[in-house]
Amino acid sequence: MKFAVPGRGGAPLFAQALGLALVTLVATILICVAVVFNVPPPPPELYKLSEISRALKTGQTVHPRDGRPLVVRHRTSIKPDGEDSQRRAEFKAAIGRELNVPVDRISIRTENGPRFFVRTARQKGPPPPPGPGGPRPGPGPGGPGGPPPPPPGAAGPKSPGAQILADRIAAIMRDEPFLFGDFELGIRQADGRWLVVEPKFTVLRDTWQVRILLILALSVVAVSPLAWLFARRLAGPITAFAAAAERLGRDPRAPPLSLSGSAEVAAAANAFNEMQERLRRYVEDRTAMIGAVAHDLRTPLTRLRFRIETTPDDVRSKLESDIDQMEAMISATLAFVRDTSRPAERTKLELASLLESVMDEAAETGGDATAEEGDKIVIEGDPIALKRLVTNLVENALKYGGAARGRVYRQGGGAILEVDDDGPGVPSAELERVFEPFFRGEPSRNRETGGIGLGLAVVRSLARAHGGDVTLLNRPEGGLRARVTLPA
Repeated sequence: MKFAVPGRGGAPLFAQALGLALVTLVATILICVAVVFNVPPPPPELYKLSEISRALKTGQTVHPRDGRPLVVRHRTSIKPDGEDSQRRAEFKAAIGRELNVPVDRISIRTENGPRFFVRTARQKGPPPPPGPGGPRPGPGPGGPGGPPPPPPGAAGPKSPGAQILADRIAAIMRDEPFLFGDFELGIRQADGRWLVVEPKFTVLRDTWQVRILLILALSVVAVSPLAWLFARRLAGPITAFAAAAERLGRDPRAPPLSLSGSAEVAAAANAFNEMQERLRRYVEDRTAMIGAVAHDLRTPLTRLRFRIETTPDDVRSKLESDIDQMEAMISATLAFVRDTSRPAERTKLELASLLESVMDEAAETGGDATAEEGDKIVIEGDPIALKRLVTNLVENALKYGGAARGRVYRQGGGAILEVDDDGPGVPSAELERVFEPFFRGEPSRNRETGGIGLGLAVVRSLARAHGGDVTLLNRPEGGLRARVTLPA
């Protein structure tokens, strides 16, 4: 028997997990770089003066050409807009002229990053004089108090997408003032309330957020096959170990486990195979020892039989009875050892037909044995061993209960075989003890009324060797029921 040698498997599981993590990280970075460098820049959200003023005039939602819908709301107060740069003051003045509203009643707030207010050729005249809400100089370029930075695409080599974007912004700048991105523009009403226009809130405010989600989605798609292969490689040996353990419980002579994978998997498979080999040797050694002892006992029993010839008749008959009983026990033990040591030959067989054949054989010898019509269930097992299992149950039912009635049916994912008798049953305290070797519930030790005590022990051993089990139940109407469960 050959076993896997520890250290000859694949890479250690730790190294495989670390490699998966590194591959995942590198794949995510490469996808991010590919998206950033190959997808054109997203167009900015632009809100022209005419679109903003139309929303304030009508009080209805306006759908700009290059931005989110503009919604109008009434508020009791708004946050102060801070100091005005020249561009901010020019935009306020332009809104005031469009709506015929004083500049000091106009507030513009841009909190979510730098936003630019553009003065174009259409704006005539100097900016309004300083005053409440009037312009105040400031140093920051592109923010309050400073000139705006050049529009996107104004410098450096331009990709086709960037050139189209720059042309669009230049066209809008020649046409009328506009705002970038998020803003909040309010007009104070006569009653002190504010009429506020702002872009409609959305979860994904910017196309860059969409691109981030796209990067994440592509990363998941790229890494999922690797994760699936790794999970399959990790779960495969565990499933194989579970199947091998279940197979070992049914048959210690099952073929050794053969697994390939990481060094840890190879070491575990090697340890499992060595354990299975030690269990097999242990069982075979104990079984062989029992068989040898039983066989060797026949010689002294034969000598005893010759020596009692000179004893008185009344004593000789009792001694002969004891010797016959001992020889019967030895024969049963040898048969048990022979059956358990014989290599199992598993084939497909129909359980109901097996039960009917055993019942027919018992009826031909004068026994009250009948088999009910049941389900046709095909199982995989050793035909000789299963026939002995059924025969022992039927013989026990006829010997102790006077009759045997059997049936086969399906329950869940297994097959159930039941044999009933009309006897007195078994005390509840002995329902498990009767499966012990050489235990007899009938205390007379008379072979006419009781057996050797190995029949049910053999039944349970054979049932468990096939992945099933056997239990005894006292029927409410009287009699005993033996129930065998086998995997279908």
